[in-house]
Amino acid sequence: MPTLSITKIFTFEAAHALLGYDGLCANIHGHSYRLEVTVCSPALDSVEPGRYIESDKADPKNGMLFDFSELKKCVNQSIVDVFDHALILNREGNAEIGEMLKTRYQKVFCVPFQPTSENLLLDFAQRLQSVLPEKIRLKRMRLYETATSYTDLDF
Repeated sequence: MPTLSITKIFTFEAAHALLGYDGLCANIHGHSYRLEVTVCSPALDSVEPGRYIESDKADPKNGMLFDFSELKKCVNQSIVDVFDHALILNREGNAEIGEMLKTRYQKVFCVPFQPTSENLLLDFAQRLQSVLPEKIRLKRMRLYETATSYTDLDF
């Protein structure tokens, strides 16, 4: 059975370092992240081509799974505005330097995990789920660390 979903794409800049890594990523370095967020609605799990979405005909959003501007607001509030131009470090082994950096810079995060694209995506998903309306659920999130490398999280 066909299902409907919508996807919105976001970009932001952030830096990180991988504690104990055996290559260049052990150094603080930055990425131009691209985040794709796909959501769906359980109420629309069984759609059929030719049968249209109708809820309240008086509602100007009639026919929408979820307003793109609302999705944008949720993602910006929980992820993009938080991490854009931030430095993300593993708290383990970096607590002291992280605290020192926080006295000089605004966006320094010492997280309780290795800040790989996989772990960042899991963290982002948790943050986003906490602000999405109940009727909307995540279907997929994709985080590009480079133009050719990404991590997928399917729900």
